[in-house]
This record gives sequence, C-alpha cells and structure tokens, in this order.
Amino acid sequence: MMPLLTFMFLLLQYSSYVRSFDHSYCASKTKPSVYKDGDMVVAAFLPLFTIVFDSVTDNPSNETYYIQLNLKNYQIVLAMVFAIEEINRNPHLLPNVSLGYDIYNVLFNEWWTLDRCITWMSGPKKYVPNYTCRKEMNSVAVLTGVSWIISAHIGTLLELYKYPQLTIGHFDPNLNNHEQFPDLYQMASKDMSLARGIVSLLNYFHWNWVGLIMSEQIGVQTLSDLRAEMDRNRICVAFVEMIPVSKVSYSPNSQLNPIPVLTSSANVVIAYGDSDFLRGFLFYLRQTLVTRKVWIMNSEWDGIIRSKHFMVHSFHGSLIFSHHHKEISGFRDFIQTVHPSKYPEDFYLTKVWFNFFNCSFADDCNTLENCLPNASLHESPGSSFDMVMTEYAYNMYNAVYAVAHSLHEMLLHQVEAKPIRKAKGLVFSAWKMHPFLKKMQFTNPAGDKVNLDERIKLDAEYDILNYWNFPEGLGLKVKVGQFSPYGPFDQQLSLSEDMIEWATGFTETPKSVCSESCGPGFRKSLPEGKMACCFECIPCPENHISNETGVDQCVQCLDHQYANTEQNHCLQKSMTFLDYDDPMGIGLSCMALCLSALSTLVLGIFLKRQDTPIVKANNHTLSYILLVTLNFCFLCSFLFIGHPNTATCILQQTTFGVVFTIAVSTVLAKTITVVLAFQVTAPGKRTRWLLVTRAPNFIVPICTLIQIILCGIWLGTSPPFIDIDAQSEHEHVIIMCNKGSVTAFYCVLGYLGALALGSFTMAFLARNLPDTFNEAKLLTFSMLVFCSVWATFLPVYHSTKGKAMVAVEVFSILVSSAGLLGCIFAPKCYIIFLRPQRNSIRGLKDKIQYRYKA
Repeated sequence: MMPLLTFMFLLLQYSSYVRSFDHSYCASKTKPSVYKDGDMVVAAFLPLFTIVFDSVTDNPSNETYYIQLNLKNYQIVLAMVFAIEEINRNPHLLPNVSLGYDIYNVLFNEWWTLDRCITWMSGPKKYVPNYTCRKEMNSVAVLTGVSWIISAHIGTLLELYKYPQLTIGHFDPNLNNHEQFPDLYQMASKDMSLARGIVSLLNYFHWNWVGLIMSEQIGVQTLSDLRAEMDRNRICVAFVEMIPVSKVSYSPNSQLNPIPVLTSSANVVIAYGDSDFLRGFLFYLRQTLVTRKVWIMNSEWDGIIRSKHFMVHSFHGSLIFSHHHKEISGFRDFIQTVHPSKYPEDFYLTKVWFNFFNCSFADDCNTLENCLPNASLHESPGSSFDMVMTEYAYNMYNAVYAVAHSLHEMLLHQVEAKPIRKAKGLVFSAWKMHPFLKKMQFTNPAGDKVNLDERIKLDAEYDILNYWNFPEGLGLKVKVGQFSPYGPFDQQLSLSEDMIEWATGFTETPKSVCSESCGPGFRKSLPEGKMACCFECIPCPENHISNETGVDQCVQCLDHQYANTEQNHCLQKSMTFLDYDDPMGIGLSCMALCLSALSTLVLGIFLKRQDTPIVKANNHTLSYILLVTLNFCFLCSFLFIGHPNTATCILQQTTFGVVFTIAVSTVLAKTITVVLAFQVTAPGKRTRWLLVTRAPNFIVPICTLIQIILCGIWLGTSPPFIDIDAQSEHEHVIIMCNKGSVTAFYCVLGYLGALALGSFTMAFLARNLPDTFNEAKLLTFSMLVFCSVWATFLPVYHSTKGKAMVAVEVFSILVSSAGLLGCIFAPKCYIIFLRPQRNSIRGLKDKIQYRYKA
C-alpha cells in the first residue's frame, strides 16, 4: 500500500510539473528518457526538477507549490552532451567508436529512483526486474548525482550487476565504503582541506563565535576535522545541529524542530551538506526571513527552493566554498548553439524553449513553431540560464571523459588480444572496465588533472563565492577570493574584502566573537552547557546599572531614580503631569476654550431667537439648561489639566459626573417631551396633564440628585487624593490623582452610562415621530455619538498609563460634549441662519400642510 501511495504522490508531482508548462496535449507528452544511440551508451540519472512556491501562508500545508525544470541541473545534461560530442569529434580518443547517451530524470525518493533504474535495465516497454528486453545492451557506465542519496540508492542496485557507477556530487565518505559500493567512483576532489579553508576565513575576519549546521549522513568526519581545527585556533562553537536528511525532506508537511540559528548570538553560521541536504534545509527555512547572519556554505548552491515572500533573501551575502576548476573552452559557444531542432530527442529542451520563447507546437507535437527568431539559452528571460559551467556540470564533463579514456584503454587492450575490424564487433561486459577505471588518471582538455584513484586523489582548491540576491531574484555569485592548500601557510587564503556584499542587516564587516569584555551596562552570564571560554554579555535589567567592566551582577536604582540609556549611571527622575505647557495640555485647553465659546454663542443665538418656532418647538427651557450644562462640561476639563492638588482631585470626577448627569438627563427629558406630545392627540387624555404641568422638567433634578448622592457617598468613604506613579514612565515620576474608591468611581460611571443608554433607547424609539423640526432624530444621533465615545473610552483608558490616562479622559469629555452640541443644535442653527423661511409661522404651516397631504 505504501509504495502505491508514494507512486501516486510522485505522479501528481510530475503531472503538476507538466501542467506548469502548458495545459495542451503536446506539452504533456513525455518519454522515459532522453536517448541518443551510439556504439557505446553512457546512462545518467539526475534530478532535473525542483520545488517552487507560488505563495506563502501561515499554514505550510496550504502553500501553493509546483515542480519545474531545474535549469542548474539541466546544465549538467548539456555538459554531458557537450563532452560526448567533443569526444566523438576527437580522432585520438575512441576512434571509429561513437558514444551515445541515455538520460533519466529521478526525484528525491528511493522508490522513484529505483523504478527509473530498473526501467533503464529492463527496457521502456517491459518492466521485468533482472531481465532486459532490449535488443542489445550497449550501456557501459552509469553517471549519478547530484546527491549521495541518489547515488547510494542506484549503487545498491548496480552492485548486483557490477556496472561501473561514477558520481558527480561532492566527495562523500559514505560512498567511499568499498564493501558496500565496490563499483562506485567519485569524480569530485576530496574536502580534506575544507576545514583549514573555513578556519582561515574565520581568522581573517576575527570571527571566533560561530554556529554549525551539518548533515547527519555526511558531516560527521567534517565536523570532527572542523572542531579540531577550530580548537587549535581558539574559535568557539555556539551550537552544533546534526540534521538527518529525512528531517528536511521535500514534503510540504514535513516538520523540523526549531534550529537555534534564529536565536543564537553567533552572526556566522557554517552549513555543511550535499545539495540534497541544502535543498531540504532551504525548504525548511522557506517561511523565515533570517537577517544579520553570515552563512558559510561548503559547495555551490543555487537557491534550489525559491519563495516569493522575501523582499531580501535570507541568504544574501553568503560565502560559498566552491571547488576551483578552469573554464572549459567552447562550452559557452556550445550553449549558444543549443536548439531543439538540433537535439529533437531532448524533450526537456523542447519544453524549455516552449516556456521561454513563447513557442507553439505543430500538429506532430515534435516541432515548435512561432518561436522568437534567433533565440538561444543565453537570452533566456532574466538570464536564468548560467552560461558558466557549474561545479557539478564540470564533474559530469570529467566523468564522461573518464569513461571514454577507460573505454579507449580497454578497447586497445582487447584489440591487441584479438584484432577486430568494426566497432560493432567490440562486445564486452561493462564490469570489465573496473580495472581501468580504478587506476584512471588523465588531464582534461582544460588542463586540470583528473584522478579516480582515491588513495592518491588530491585535495580540492576552492573559489570563495559571495552570493548576491539584492534585489530579490538576482542570484549572482561573485568570486571574492580563493583558498589553496598548496601555497605557503600565510598565503593560502586570498580575499578581496571590498567586493563582499554582507548579509541583510549589516552595513559593514560584521563581528562574531565568542566573548568580548562586558563593558558598563552589561553583566557576565555563562549559559548552561556552553563553553567556559565563551560567556555572554547580557544588558542589565530595566532600572539596573553596572558602572564597572566585567561585573557579575547589576545594581538596582532607587524608586525615585532611573538608569540612563547606557545603564551605567542612575539619574534622578523628574516630576511630570498633564501641564498647560505640555503639547497635549495646550491642545486640549485650546479645544475646551473653543468649544465653550461655541456653546456660549449658540446659547446667545437661542436667547435672541427665543420667540421663533424652532426654539419653542421642543421646550426651550430644557434647551437653555442643556447649553449651559455643555458649557460647564467643556470647562470642567480644566480640572484635569495642571498640577494636581487636593481640591482638583476631589472636584475632577465629581464635577464631571454631576454636569454630565445634568446633560444626559436633559436629553432624556427632551425625548420624553417629544414622546408625550405625540401621545396626547385629543383632549381628555390622562397624560395631558404631564405636559401641562411640565412634568418632564423634573427629570433633570431627580436624576442629578441621585448622582450627587452617589458622589457624596464616594467622598465620605474613600475620596480621591494626590498620588505619584514612578513605574509607568522610565524617566519621570508622574503626579496624578488617585481615585480612592475604584468601586465608587465605576458606580458613578455606571449610573451615567445607564442614563445615557436609557436616553438613547427612548430617542431611538421616537425617531420616526412626525416632528416638525426633526428633534427626535437629532436626539438619537446625539446619544449614539455620546454612547460610542464612552464605550470606546473604557478599553483605551485601561490600556494607557500616566498622564496619557488623564489626556484620554479629557479628550472623551470634550468629544462627547461636542457630539451633543453638534448633533442637537447645529441643524437648528442651520435653519436659523440659512433657511429663515422655515423658521416662521407661514413656513411652519406650509410644512404641516405638505406633510398632511403626503
């Protein structure tokens, strides 16, 4: 069941790749392999796809991803084709014998890899393990890579048939086990000098505090070498993470424990692993923007997993140790001449052309039409195809030449023993090549020496590359230095520091030291489990100081003091409050004066126009009371501004509660007046006497009396008093009024809120009564504004501290009062000044007649 599920998942992945090119039938056609016949055929198994993310969400399982052709790995295919064509043209190497190729794509999965390998051995039409359905099996060697997983899976199977296997990935000690992989040869140079190169780089920049992230499968020996070299140079290790490749797999739902690289104080992180490990590790970090970290990689990696949610990639500014090799002459010209018409068997190249150059398929699904004229890979969009041969492509180039040289020597040996006239008569078993491969040494066309004998294989020389990805997607690798283990000790490392682009967050050469002396404002701390030589400097806690170097404990400042920014001295706190000189105090004072003047102006207008219908319409006495009360509401805000004293502390909340109770109860009385007026529609109604006796006017004193009683109880039990707050602000002691009894304060607010809610409810119910001047609607809007302001006040008030609390309360007083003033009286002033014809007996009659007719 599990293999079936795996196959279905991989099939979906593969089909998603196909759909990424086009939804047409032609774009979805594939073949088992890219095959070109020859007298001798070299097979290759390479991962040609990579996972790409379209969008990133908080939930990784919901991410949109698809599989597309990895152009960096496809360059390996072209390097193989280039080497084979170069050999076929060489009259001195394999004369009269042509080489062909059989290239298979594999995914990073054991089942899929072995399936491709068995298909190659059995034949594309019959899937019979341990049996071949091919007419003739002229394959002489298998080339695998780029990760050790692919090579190990295929090597286990090929060992049964003694097929020569050459791997193009970096040198892996796991694959060097001759008992498990007796027929496997590694093309890459050994990394024995990598530890010295990395430590030389650390010493150059005086970095002695670094983190290590290693692949558990291949990093054990390197970790041992690196730790030994770092110990000799007194470089401390912040953390070591050995991660199995299975933990950084390619499934979107894979889980991995948090890696301390995100929280460690080390600014330099060394990541060692093959391309398979790096691909998975980048997949894990796809949702994390890592800044202020310098990454040191062991091989040339190519942004295997791309993500669109980074403005600046986490690995911008990384330093990469890539194996040094000379440039192969003719490869760049070869890339420029590559075209689907030249290689019709390569359906991957056809799809690349179809995707890059807006081509269309002909009816036969083999020919492209309407492509851009004179298109070539070096003109691909965004220059996404690398024209310079990468490390793995160079290993592939050498692997093909190693097979050719071994075949050449073996065939010479066979011809000397038994002369053969035709190349087709050269029939032999592939396992016979092993004696020639094991001792194979040659110089490639670039002039580099290639040696397959691991006993005398040379250490690699390294180019130090700097990865630039700003702006995002640049993906440029710039050579900034070189390390050669064969030069004099003090000249092995050469570096051009001025060419280096540092990681995001650094504007100059970063520092990453194990432990500098802790200066004033810091104290020493030795984390549990860390090296004794590597203590950390921790800033003193808030309001603590250290005025000496290298102290173990910080000293706390007194309550009336605060620590300065450097936390090396205690300073006296200054007294502060919501003063008239404070910007907030000035603004609130001006606002209060303006609103008070406005309410006085409105009162004067109403007194002057008291005989007009609009003033008489809704109990002008209550209107006068409301305007006078609103004036006091605006002026009571001055009790909150200025230096608090006993009198202002007592008057603040009580005055606020009483005047606002008068204002709200007046609105309630006006609303009840409107309701009663429309209840009494004919003489003889029992409620008529309420209007005649002006009973609604008694609501104001009754409601106010209740609030005064509450305030009296408050002042009699636990009145407000002057208090200080030394904690809310770092540099100030705030002088403020303590409310005394918090319960009494909220009782006053609660009673006021109940009145406001009742007034709003009454006004809302009466909003559609046919009032001539729309008084009911105005009261509804005014109470809606009032309730909204004070409903917002409570959470904001409790989320602020110090003088900001006072400012919030003053602002709420002014805004709520202004809401009542504006909503109730602004429309009436509008009619008085701009529509005077409506404020007359004739205008009133016309309006009544209009409504009656309607």
